[in-house]
Amino acid sequence: MKMASKLFALTLFAAAISLAGAVRAETKLELKKGDKIVYIGNTLAERMQYYPRFETLLQARFPELELQVRNLGWSADEIELRPRSKDFQDHGHNLTDHKPDVILAFFGFNESFAGPGGLPKFEKEFTDFVKTTSTTKYNGESAPQLVIVSPIPNENLHSRTLPDGQANNKNIELYAAAMKKIAAANNVAFVDVYAPMKEKLAADTDLTINSVHLNDDGYKALAEVLDAGLFGAAPEYKCDLEKLHAEVLEKDLQFYYDHRAVNGFYIYGGRKNPFGVVNFPAEFEKLRKMTAARDQRIWAVAAGKEVPATIDDSSTGEFTKIESNVDRPISFDTPEEALKSFKLPEGYEINLFASEQDFPELRNPVQFAFDAKGRLWVATMESYPMYLPGTPVDDKILIFEDTNGDGKADKKTVFADGLHLPTGLELGDGGAYVAAQPNLIFLKDTDGDDKADVKTYLLHGFDSADSHHSLSAFTWGPGGALYFQEGTFHHTQIETPYGPTRVKNAGVFRYEPLTAKVDIFVSYSFANPWGHTFDDWGQDFVADASGGANYFAAAFSGDVDYPEKHPGMKQFLKKQWRPTSGCEFVSSRNFPESAQGNYLLNNCIGFQGVLQYKMKEDGSGMAADPVEPLLQSSDLNFRPVDLQFGPDGALYIVDWYNPLVGHMQHSVRDPKRDNTHGRIWRITYTGNDLVKPAKIAGESIPDLLELLKSYEYRTRYRVRRELRERDAQQVDAELAKWIAGLDANDELYEHNLLEALWVKQNLDMVDQDLLVKMLRAADPRARAAATRVLCYWRDQVEEPLALLQSQVNDENPRVRLEAVRALSFFDTQEALDIALESLAYDQDYYLEYTLGETIKTLERRVGAKN
Repeated sequence: MKMASKLFALTLFAAAISLAGAVRAETKLELKKGDKIVYIGNTLAERMQYYPRFETLLQARFPELELQVRNLGWSADEIELRPRSKDFQDHGHNLTDHKPDVILAFFGFNESFAGPGGLPKFEKEFTDFVKTTSTTKYNGESAPQLVIVSPIPNENLHSRTLPDGQANNKNIELYAAAMKKIAAANNVAFVDVYAPMKEKLAADTDLTINSVHLNDDGYKALAEVLDAGLFGAAPEYKCDLEKLHAEVLEKDLQFYYDHRAVNGFYIYGGRKNPFGVVNFPAEFEKLRKMTAARDQRIWAVAAGKEVPATIDDSSTGEFTKIESNVDRPISFDTPEEALKSFKLPEGYEINLFASEQDFPELRNPVQFAFDAKGRLWVATMESYPMYLPGTPVDDKILIFEDTNGDGKADKKTVFADGLHLPTGLELGDGGAYVAAQPNLIFLKDTDGDDKADVKTYLLHGFDSADSHHSLSAFTWGPGGALYFQEGTFHHTQIETPYGPTRVKNAGVFRYEPLTAKVDIFVSYSFANPWGHTFDDWGQDFVADASGGANYFAAAFSGDVDYPEKHPGMKQFLKKQWRPTSGCEFVSSRNFPESAQGNYLLNNCIGFQGVLQYKMKEDGSGMAADPVEPLLQSSDLNFRPVDLQFGPDGALYIVDWYNPLVGHMQHSVRDPKRDNTHGRIWRITYTGNDLVKPAKIAGESIPDLLELLKSYEYRTRYRVRRELRERDAQQVDAELAKWIAGLDANDELYEHNLLEALWVKQNLDMVDQDLLVKMLRAADPRARAAATRVLCYWRDQVEEPLALLQSQVNDENPRVRLEAVRALSFFDTQEALDIALESLAYDQDYYLEYTLGETIKTLERRVGAKN
């Protein structure tokens, strides 16, 4: 073992020396006028479209060459693994379509996570790639100049929660050295950006957002390194680099709308007929002419010339005229008329909180969240279903306030605009997490005016095959992970500091912002999951919109290896209607006792309203029976798409309010689609007082901790979110005092301790003593919840398998289920043996399902190691 370690260390040392010795003269690139340059590879390349600092320097250096640059980078791409949705290759973005004269290839980072053992496989694949790519005449006349760009190093951000990257760097050095060797053997240019970027990262520790992905300053540094590596010292530029950068950004934006077009499955995939073949050819012909027109502006600015302030796209083509296939007349009720269409159970009433009449920017609202001040934030999508070439997108995040407490919004603030299809929204960590396929972005206000002034591209690689199926149902789990979902047709891969995360054809994502970990929480063949909620004890439930299916999540959220999927699982309730959108548990003292704990489910076609189900125990899982719906409307335009209890205990419902929904039923460009309406409704129960909104924003840590005893789930939800933004050490110190002051005779004592454990998990502050105490709690619901925490702390606690073995032998079936589920995240025979111990106890449907899935996963992994 010691000899093997020494040999590995010597190999790494030799690799580093070899890499550092790269000769720049060997990598110089000779360009000619009109060359077409294409980037391919992983997220390092993909993010260059948002931070195109290198192209800016390239165009400024060679203004007379009129270079055309296109970015085909794709998050987490590897040499041999580049999944795309159906028929993506038919949309005109293969290398043969772009006819490159020069290819810049960015690979090696994701492959490096295979470590030294994966190097032989990588060397073979990379050799084949270099030989094929450097000899294929993509332009029909000559093979391209291929430039291999090494991976960059991980940055040590000196973060308590992020990895320092040193282990990754050792592997990256090994793989980069192999790339350099193979490039030299095939007479292909190689640029070492690893060594110079390592120096820059050491000198300035703010060049990445998560230790592996560069920010704008990082791309400025990379641009200088790559430019110098290819062409030598920088010349005297003839232009204003910032003006040129703006032009390159605009060109990249229009190309992005083409290359990463949302609704790809309707443009070129399995649902392109009958509508996709009609309008899209003309749209994309126009869009490609628009992109070419922006090339002309880039060349002019690079040469120091002036260009018009506005871009004239009048000569880039016309759209196809689309006739509606809807033969019924379309009309819209006023909010006052819509109120008359509602039917509620006795004792309930509904009022309008906000509408397009008072707030014209409330157009096609899709998801909302309440902040710590009690304000309602909502994402709107007037650009739905997708960008129309030449019409700038302007979807928004709006903040609504009820300043006088009358249950109606009287103030609106535009937090962010210029967005494109923000299908999901959640607040936290000082800003807003927003879906913007193919990305997850983070918007933040840094000067206190409630307007976003910072935009960070956090995660990439979410497929854009269908805007209906894109990131949705954002919710925080009690432990501080952000959950969101996507539907079928999608092939997603996300690059992280821990390696790539992939899923195809639907899944639920679990993202820890503090650690930058991204997991596939559920890999299942959903149609289009558009609902996810947790109960008081951390059990969660997922609603699948298209089919109207609803699932008990613990049973099918064990780990599987890509591209495996969990098999079909029964629903925890009998489906009544479809499609659904949004779910929530009743947890409000304003609502009657008989409704507490009921499962609420929006339905937006056929039955248009809010369905209601009475929950009950079902062995290791849960089940539910239908009761009287909470809301029903006879207005065919009423489309409830999200619901949540507000700080006042009222239930708020977002109404898309649209006569047409769905892509398959109507053309994306059907003229009867509406983008001018949107409503937010509010349901209260007249028999009880409203809840006095808790004071959360700006309150002291001790006061916030006391609010964790609140009856309302959503109050505790927002308090945990607020505590995440406070100093972790201060919260931890105050939490210790709070725990010490809890009354052990209080019937909620163990739930309060569980809240404390969740606060620790939110802050990524592992407390094994508290965890073990909760694993041994008297209440089995607390033990089950603690077992879920153990699952996600498994790499940070001592002897996790021994702890899970105790849980597998727990007397309660739900605790056993959580333990068997957690074991699926391991890869050893010991974990498999422990999971099998659960067979000594009575089984039920969910236990058998979960154990079967864990066995399959572990047997596959153990077998692969042997």
